[in-house]
Amino acid sequence: MQDKGKLVIISGPSGVGKSTIIKEVLARTGVAFSISATTRSPRPGEVDGKHYHFVDRAAFEEMVDRGRLLEWAEVFGDLYGTPAKPVEDAVAAGRDILMDVDVQGAVQVHQKMPDATFVLITPPGELELARRLAGRASEPDEVCARRLEKAQKEIQTARQSGVYNHEVVNDDLETAVRQVTDILNRESVSQ
Repeated sequence: MQDKGKLVIISGPSGVGKSTIIKEVLARTGVAFSISATTRSPRPGEVDGKHYHFVDRAAFEEMVDRGRLLEWAEVFGDLYGTPAKPVEDAVAAGRDILMDVDVQGAVQVHQKMPDATFVLITPPGELELARRLAGRASEPDEVCARRLEKAQKEIQTARQSGVYNHEVVNDDLETAVRQVTDILNRESVSQ
């Protein structure tokens, strides 16, 4: 009988460095990555099927109606969600899966898959997060301001949710990557 794989959820506010950490962890471990669906337009350099499955609102709403999403949310007018079947199939087949979702998505996943591992990535401080968001230069200042306000609330909600098993402060990228990789390796071995 084959052992089940492990689902590891990575969450944190916009600009905290989740994508960079995840990219490094994937390169070092070979763990599979769950690709979310979204109704937002691709950012420069994003590829459909690699970074997200870019779909229109009608297609996304059909996935919601048919119960085909493990989690979903509306964020700043765009819909994001994780197709359930690929994640469930991979875990059942013994593969470890890394998922990038926001805090409300993590709470939804926890309700459906409480044995998953939940890792919260946080910034070293509010000023650094503001600098990182401004450095993206892909969004207007008012959007960055809303994201910073949302980030503060999101971190507080995450810490109070009781969902997260681990918190990693992304003060130094190499240290954060090593900590997430260690968590993943420990969790995979324990299964």
